[in-house]
Amino acid sequence: MKSSLSKFRIFGGAGLGAAFLMANSSIGPGFLTQTTVFTQQLMTSFGFVILVSVLIDIGAQLNTWRILAASELRAQDISNKLLPGLGYFLSFLVVLGGFAFNIGNIAGCGLGLNVLTGVSFEKGAIISGAFALLLFWIREIGKMLDGFTKIVGTIKILLTLFIAFSAHPPLLEAVHHTILPEKISTAAIVTIVGGTVGGYLTFSGAHRLLDAGIKGTANLAQVNKSAMQGIIISTIMRFVLFLATVGVLAQGAILDKDNPASTVFGVAAGETGLRIFGIVLWSAAISSVIGASYTSVSFFKTFHSSLQKYERLCISLFIVLTTIVFVAVGKPRELLVMAGAVNGLILPVALSIMLIAATRKRIMNGYKHPWWMQLAGWTVVVVMGWMGGVAVQETISKL
Repeated sequence: MKSSLSKFRIFGGAGLGAAFLMANSSIGPGFLTQTTVFTQQLMTSFGFVILVSVLIDIGAQLNTWRILAASELRAQDISNKLLPGLGYFLSFLVVLGGFAFNIGNIAGCGLGLNVLTGVSFEKGAIISGAFALLLFWIREIGKMLDGFTKIVGTIKILLTLFIAFSAHPPLLEAVHHTILPEKISTAAIVTIVGGTVGGYLTFSGAHRLLDAGIKGTANLAQVNKSAMQGIIISTIMRFVLFLATVGVLAQGAILDKDNPASTVFGVAAGETGLRIFGIVLWSAAISSVIGASYTSVSFFKTFHSSLQKYERLCISLFIVLTTIVFVAVGKPRELLVMAGAVNGLILPVALSIMLIAATRKRIMNGYKHPWWMQLAGWTVVVVMGWMGGVAVQETISKL
């Protein structure tokens, strides 16, 4: 009885921590930018984009988390067992997407502190990068991730919920067009899915569970629960921000092209709203810096024992390099939206590898992946592959 209770407590910490890690990694500055930009374009019909993205998220996350847990291997190690060298290719794609996203995350940190304190973007980015380094070095990585992500995630949702109430959104119209949209954008769906579950985001929570020792077929029910919690958390935040944006746009507000999310908070609650925006943006950005850095490093730390041994140093170098790139180049204006689109294109590739690996008994330790989950997973691959192609064509045609 004692061991069972201890196991439950471990899951209560790391399981929910993994859910918040995945959700917080996706609720970064790119999340704020993407949601407000596409809501401005689609208005209440953006609710349909969120609904579709949730369904795709479920198909991608549940499959990935279960396959990794059952095999007891990280994504790159499963890939290399499936086909030698494939893990290195997948790692390259994921780390590249994570690096691009993290530059945007650092930029968001700088902007958040600029709104709160008036310091320059560059100084704000450097201070935030140093803060992230401190978190990784002063505490055990797992405990820090679980505790910090829960606190920050809760703060972001509560503050944005206050803004949504202050904006007085047209709820009935939003619900109606969430189910029956007036217009649909494949580019929006690809970008939103990519920003929520694409690239490294697909694996962030699952790799955290593996590091916490929550793996094997005996723990699949707990893995399912953690994956669904992460999807629910990120979905709540996206819907809340969507409603806040619709509310201010319905009042005739014109969003700032360089920082559209700040307009939403400012119009909804005045000077207080701008301060709240600073807190939400910095919280979103710093938690995404931590999530992107941890997960990106988890994709190559198993390739050599020295990388595993010096995990903190690898994470630190990742944070320092992305901070240097931002300070040297400046705020990457369209990077946040583009990074979501890139990660959306990575998703069908990564998920295909996981689904094929799930059919190999030598990799899955005797676990048989349910046929209906395979069907759901391949549906996501086909849909995201097709929409990704359409989105690329739309982008090229606008150049």
